[in-house]
Amino acid sequence: MRFAYARIMQETNALSPVVTTLHDFESAHYLTGDALATAVGPGGYELAGFFKKAELAGFVDGVRKHAPGALTVPLLSAWASSSGPLTRACFDTLRERLTDGLRAQRARGLDGVYLCIHGAMGVEGVRDPETQLLRDAREAAGGVPVVTTHDLHGNLTRERVAAADAIVAYGTNPHRDHARVGRKAAELLAGITAGKLRPATAWRSLPLLLGGGRTIDFLPPMRAVFRRMRAAERKGECVAASTFMVHPWNDDPALGWSTIVHTNDDQAAADRLAEELAQMCWERRHEQPPTFAAPSDAIAQARKARLRRKVGVVTMADASDVVTAGAPGDSTHLLRALLEDGGDLVTYAAVRDPDAIETLWPHAPGDEVRLEVGGKLDPTSSTPLPVRGNVVSKHQLVGFLRVVVLAVDHLRLVITEGPAMVMKPSFYTDVGLDIWKADVVVVKNFFPFLLFFLPYNRKTIFVRTRGVTDFDAAYRLAFDGPMHPRDAVDDWRPRDRARRAP
Repeated sequence: MRFAYARIMQETNALSPVVTTLHDFESAHYLTGDALATAVGPGGYELAGFFKKAELAGFVDGVRKHAPGALTVPLLSAWASSSGPLTRACFDTLRERLTDGLRAQRARGLDGVYLCIHGAMGVEGVRDPETQLLRDAREAAGGVPVVTTHDLHGNLTRERVAAADAIVAYGTNPHRDHARVGRKAAELLAGITAGKLRPATAWRSLPLLLGGGRTIDFLPPMRAVFRRMRAAERKGECVAASTFMVHPWNDDPALGWSTIVHTNDDQAAADRLAEELAQMCWERRHEQPPTFAAPSDAIAQARKARLRRKVGVVTMADASDVVTAGAPGDSTHLLRALLEDGGDLVTYAAVRDPDAIETLWPHAPGDEVRLEVGGKLDPTSSTPLPVRGNVVSKHQLVGFLRVVVLAVDHLRLVITEGPAMVMKPSFYTDVGLDIWKADVVVVKNFFPFLLFFLPYNRKTIFVRTRGVTDFDAAYRLAFDGPMHPRDAVDDWRPRDRARRAP
């Protein structure tokens, strides 16, 4: 048996004005053929700078376990930072590379395809582009079974469910089970191709945009939902169960939380569990995300946390400009407040500004400079911030491209040409900044930073200013009817039936 595998992955914020191009993929993470096989093999590093073993490595490991002797065929792995929609040219190029690779392998014989996608990717002028990828993959591979994995913030549609033999989502938030879902995909694909598994699929779609509190899998109120899914798989009630807590800035009209269950040829059991999980999610709809602090309040909290700053850092999450949720990363609201009010706090922060990089790149470390930073990629959310400081260092880094560090009074400002995706301490340490010497560190992330900054972080403060990752910013999108919590919705079932109807 021969199984092909590939990744085309990006999470799209429909409100972001910064489009995603092929260069964004190729400068961040793009591997094919033997290079991909090496990256996901023993001793390899699948996603350099992020995860040593993720979905594709998990899939290859799973095939060895569940289909001994089967060959795995690496096609491509393309990943880009969350941002605005892909350009049509970018999408068409990636789609053609995927299908060309599958057609070439089909001539040598293919038994199945595994496709790793996000589930919330958007493309200019294309609705539900990831369903198109799944359909194209099946056709190019000759109609063989197709299994896919998604981020749990993906959005299920009727067409998406029909396009794949099985769909599996992460079961953790913050995400830490990438390899596990890859192994699960291998188990399902091996079972289907061997004739041991005949998937019976049931799913439910809720008109629910926000709920579940912090939506962390191991904390209330969502803990019970994730425990129920794990118990169902462990007890053999199903072969896979997933809950999608949706990326709220996706512009599909049928947006909303969803559940999906696969059993082995037991449709009634699949329907019962999908319904049960959907109702559990609906019962948590009134537990909304927490209220975030204003910049002035966040700075006051950080200043009071003297002991915590002595033994670590205060981490501020710029919740209105979360790059890992698709924001441009060029907001100046929090930077302005930190410069005006945070004078006694040594702070590390970041901003994306390609124009500023062009101005700064000819300068040498030590040079004093005056310029405006930020507020250019998304001028509707913030305005450029005038600064005067000294160049500390210059770097060229994968994904971030050219980077300049400025010392502006107590602030160490990391200016990037590429996405200012501050999620791991290495964003700062790779440019020579010692985390232990900071009082405050600013991140552009909602969840994973909590894991990565664990050795340093002594207090977390989420800060709200104004931007495209404000939760209520999603209320501007057009939905197929009332949507909780923007609107009053008493019963989720009528919309679910309409969304699932042929």
